[in-house]
Amino acid sequence: MDRLDSRRLTGPNLLLDRPGAIIEVSLSPEQASAAVAAWASQVRRMLDAVGWKGEEIAARTFAGGASLAITAPIDALYTATEINDWAWDAVEAELAGRQAPDFQSAAARLRDEIAREANPRLLALRDAAAAHGVAFLSDDRAASVGLGKGSLTWPVRDLPDPEEVDWNKVRDIPVLLITGTNGKTTTVRLLAAMVDASEQMAGVTSTDQIEVGGELIERGDFSGPGGARTLLRDRRVEVAILETARGGLLRRGLAVNRAAAALVTNIAADHLGEFGILDLPSLAEAKLVVTRAVGPEGRVVLNADDPQLTAAAATLSAPVLWFSLDPGNPLVRQALAAGGEAVYLQEGSLMLARGGECSQITRVESVPVAFGGAARHNVANVLAAIGMASAIGIPAEAMATGLRRVGNSPEDNPGRANLFQRDGIRVLLDYAHNPHGLTALLDIARTLPAERRLLVLGQAGDRDDEALRDFVRAALPLLPDRVVVKELPEMLRGRQPGEVPAILEDELRRLGIPAERIERAGSELEGVQKALAEARSGDLVVLLVHTQREEVLGVIREWVGAG
Repeated sequence: MDRLDSRRLTGPNLLLDRPGAIIEVSLSPEQASAAVAAWASQVRRMLDAVGWKGEEIAARTFAGGASLAITAPIDALYTATEINDWAWDAVEAELAGRQAPDFQSAAARLRDEIAREANPRLLALRDAAAAHGVAFLSDDRAASVGLGKGSLTWPVRDLPDPEEVDWNKVRDIPVLLITGTNGKTTTVRLLAAMVDASEQMAGVTSTDQIEVGGELIERGDFSGPGGARTLLRDRRVEVAILETARGGLLRRGLAVNRAAAALVTNIAADHLGEFGILDLPSLAEAKLVVTRAVGPEGRVVLNADDPQLTAAAATLSAPVLWFSLDPGNPLVRQALAAGGEAVYLQEGSLMLARGGECSQITRVESVPVAFGGAARHNVANVLAAIGMASAIGIPAEAMATGLRRVGNSPEDNPGRANLFQRDGIRVLLDYAHNPHGLTALLDIARTLPAERRLLVLGQAGDRDDEALRDFVRAALPLLPDRVVVKELPEMLRGRQPGEVPAILEDELRRLGIPAERIERAGSELEGVQKALAEARSGDLVVLLVHTQREEVLGVIREWVGAG
């Protein structure tokens, strides 16, 4: 029985609809029921003692542990984690037969902490924003009202009285939330191009960067709530497109309480085992947290070809707009029969149905990321982007224009199915990092003729051994003639150097790849350099690039230029 993690929840989350604190613990099946009941009793006792009688508590058990959460005032979230920690300390003592920590002294200390952390002006500004019907965002640095072009922001410890704010200048902008296992970043880029074609200023957060109107603001992974708040306070932004990753949702919760539309691209095995998410249904539940921000006037855009999403949709309250690669999909047919909304592929046409009418947005061959239809996963991403664009009224002509603008170059869609050629050699570079994404990439690779196929393969250390072997098995349909197994020193994540490559190589050999066709590389960059050095005319080189993308792109550009 161990404490695994204790943290703040800054927005709506898997367990609660508002901010608070959560603790994750490991428990045996025999301990779970008694431990959760004891925690509920202890945490409620302390919440009452510090004056938080109206706060909610919630628990979620899973194989091997539990998540235990409490709501709390937004100006006392650090103290909320301490309350949760105290309650768990008391549980451990109780179940171990030890003397419990002193309650009265702990309650007095925590009341003092609440007083020190308190920020009455923050709460007053939040309440005033709610009264004016606009968004409110806060963090350790700043607080803001309104969004994007209609936002005002102040340092969190130098806030105005609500009466001093010119509320006539404050308004919200459309916010689009994009999550799913694969396809998030590409869909974000497609949406940004469509918004731009409609002559509105798009702001984007993704696993790659923050950008406004195509201008890079900051490079890095900004798919969590911190990146979202940074973008939503930029007064140039007219439409905010937020990649919303699983990690941020589980660690901190949603950045916003309201969104015009939310998309879940797909659900596939990736990062299972973290934060008590052990299987696909619970992963779907975690990602569908984005739908809580969508009201009855908004849209939830879901993949009708994904069984996890179709099964979970019945629990949603907001209207659902389905997209599908199959015009005969039952959910699409049902929507069409009822005169509802759907986006689907029909004989090479990307179709949008709404208001009882069906219209062609464009043809697949006009969309570069679709690779003429060979990239089925990107066709699905395009359909999803059309659904999201329609939810905020982007005209069909602007949709088509935007879709044509996003190409397969690193400048347009870096790290996603980028294709390079030199001297009869083709190089296909992609971020594919799980079996689902790799299978989609191989759909493209199989359309490219090759005398030999070279593969650079690696994986992060936070996957268990079976997940590592699954990744190798997903790569085998490429029928690689040579495989470079790379180490990812930046992503060992608890593994020893060489441990992950050894498992990958063992699985390759087990599946019939001779040892002489496998070699090791100490880094991603070294692996790419080895593959390019070995390539000859007629070869296809497939590069799975996860950590050193900019360096790799630099090497490939030099390689192309030297041809």
